[in-house]
Amino acid sequence: MIKLLVGILKGAVIGGALGYGAHALGDVPVLTNPWVLFGLIGAIVGLFVGKPIWALIRDPNSTSWIAILKSAFGFGIGCGLYAILVKAWGPVVEVSGHNIFAWSPTLGGLIGAVYGGFVELDDAIGDDKSAKPAPGKPAKKKLPPSDDAV
Repeated sequence: MIKLLVGILKGAVIGGALGYGAHALGDVPVLTNPWVLFGLIGAIVGLFVGKPIWALIRDPNSTSWIAILKSAFGFGIGCGLYAILVKAWGPVVEVSGHNIFAWSPTLGGLIGAVYGGFVELDDAIGDDKSAKPAPGKPAKKKLPPSDDAV
């Protein structure tokens, strides 16, 4: 449960920051296209939330392809969530002159939070500290107390 909340928070911060940055930059041709912007938000959340790319690069037992696949999948998730919210559903909630479901800082934070929670929860599955030892390695056994202690 804690990992899910951490993933939601990390994704919301990353998505909101990228959305605000695109809004503050204004007329940058690539970032004014919402499909590209929200796709990039999903891709960057995929790189940094969960097990980040630098942890995967340093770990000799894993591959960096995991982060690349999370990022590519995140691009599609970002575009898909934008399409569902703005194009298919289209809710209008105005706060200080901005529709929070179409304004890039709030929608970017929402998309980042949804995908960040999913990625963090997915990476947390199987991270039990009480996991069974790897095959081929015997489990450590506790010896009973000896009677020699005086």
